[in-house]
Amino acid sequence: MATGHSVLLSTLAKEHEMKIVNASSKFEEEKIVSMAVGRPGLQFAGFFEYYDPRRMLVSGKQEHTFLERLSAEERYKAIEGLMEKHPCALIVCHQVKPLPELKELARKHDVSVFTSDVDTSEFMAQLISSLHVHLAPRKTIHGVLVEVYGEGLLITGDSGIGKSETALELVNRGHRLIADDAVEIRQISRGKLVGQAPAMIRHYMEFRGIGIINARYIYGVGAVKSSQTIELVVNLESWEDYRPYDRLGVDLEHTEILGVQVPSVTIPVRPGRNLAVILELAAMNNRQKKLGYNAAQDLEQRHDFAIDNDAFF
Repeated sequence: MATGHSVLLSTLAKEHEMKIVNASSKFEEEKIVSMAVGRPGLQFAGFFEYYDPRRMLVSGKQEHTFLERLSAEERYKAIEGLMEKHPCALIVCHQVKPLPELKELARKHDVSVFTSDVDTSEFMAQLISSLHVHLAPRKTIHGVLVEVYGEGLLITGDSGIGKSETALELVNRGHRLIADDAVEIRQISRGKLVGQAPAMIRHYMEFRGIGIINARYIYGVGAVKSSQTIELVVNLESWEDYRPYDRLGVDLEHTEILGVQVPSVTIPVRPGRNLAVILELAAMNNRQKKLGYNAAQDLEQRHDFAIDNDAFF
């Protein structure tokens, strides 16, 4: 599946410690755009329906054994049939030594070929996971992302509402900062969003009257984290005296990000409210809901039971 994003083939080769057998003339500029990864067994057998040259191909013992059992002429023809289609990359795994014909035809048709000592299935899993991160749909939003008791809290709200100050207090209380001011969000799988800071501003925070600080240098490496799954959106807004804020939390609210419905809460802000403690509570309450316990629904059920059984006293 192509998403409109790309990652350099050379980046993936370095990331997965792939050894170069043959680097194509455009190896340094070659961009991978598909999350899908295939195995070339059918192509070696001459079947090219649904073949997509944008997919990286991973070969292992099965393909190697199949090719070895062919005659020299059939083997050459089978490999050339694939190389003529110019796959973006072919990786030979499981400590299999690439066949001489494969090396020759890769050079002839200018195809990048690599080897990996990792087992074929394990390598494919690692590669697919990596591609889903690199090529995931993404957007950058204004907000702050923190990890509180293992829960990823995306704090949103108008500029100056106190997002960074709240995040700083959470860091002081032992929680971790992922991003301040701008959060880059990626949908790495169906229903799962991961946020991180843009590389340029990673670990930096801005405070009016003080300026820019580096949270990692001031609070240590334990106070920051590179990325975090987003479990809850916390929207901070100025307190309005006559607005009917939710006091029970029976109805679950959601915020849509990249097509994913994320649980959300709206917290009114006014002087005297300890937002850090409230966000700690929001994180623990959200974790309980994921585990199947909702205090508001439990109280509602108790209330209904008491009415039905005339049990008020």
